[in-house]
Amino acid sequence: MSIIPNWLHRLSSPKNFYRFAGIASNWCGWIALVLIIAGLYYGLVDSPPDYQQGDSARIMYVHVPAAWMSMFVYVVMASSAAVGMIWRIKASSAFANASAPVGAMFTALALLTGMLWGKPMWGTYWVWDARLTSELILLFLYLGYMALNSAIEDRETAARATAILALVGVVNIPIIHYSVEWWNTLHQGATVTKLDKPSIHISMLIPLLLMAFAFKFYYLSNVFRRARCELLEREQGKLWVRELVGGERGE
Repeated sequence: MSIIPNWLHRLSSPKNFYRFAGIASNWCGWIALVLIIAGLYYGLVDSPPDYQQGDSARIMYVHVPAAWMSMFVYVVMASSAAVGMIWRIKASSAFANASAPVGAMFTALALLTGMLWGKPMWGTYWVWDARLTSELILLFLYLGYMALNSAIEDRETAARATAILALVGVVNIPIIHYSVEWWNTLHQGATVTKLDKPSIHISMLIPLLLMAFAFKFYYLSNVFRRARCELLEREQGKLWVRELVGGERGE
């Protein structure tokens, strides 16, 4: 019995994945747009100011989902890279490569908004605490992944090298997540993912979750488009690409 289900094996074909990604990217893009509009409205207009931080706390509706996504995307990237390396699935490797710049963008956004939030709250834009330092390391891991992938011309060798780098870097994810518990930092502990109940008011929780889902669908829409471009570049000599290009020119 195959480890990979038949439907997933068929979907992993570059030709089939290219078609699926084209449809999925459009749907995910529209869903992301609707959720972003709703999240920004409820976060910036409808939700009340924080009783301690005032309106400056509204930056959390971008900062917190971006920080969540920076870790989520890295885990997806490392998993996809590992699948591509082990089973030599080109679509999986393309998905991992397409995830890297999007994950780097979310990480940079989390760091930038965190600095802007930290100035009025802490009196400084940056402190070398565990959470900020480990998040900065995550950005370097994304950049290192992209640099290594670009530096190696052979695609199979690049896929193996980047997969190993991504898997080694996974150790940084629990460090980021548990840094506020393991060390003394300026960041507060978990408020949304607590097992008993979130210690955040529902009027703030709803827009926060809306933005979190909006960022996830934006990521999927973006990464599917990037993966399609990656597959076209990798498979440019294959028959299905020549037929695709020929059909588009004929139209």
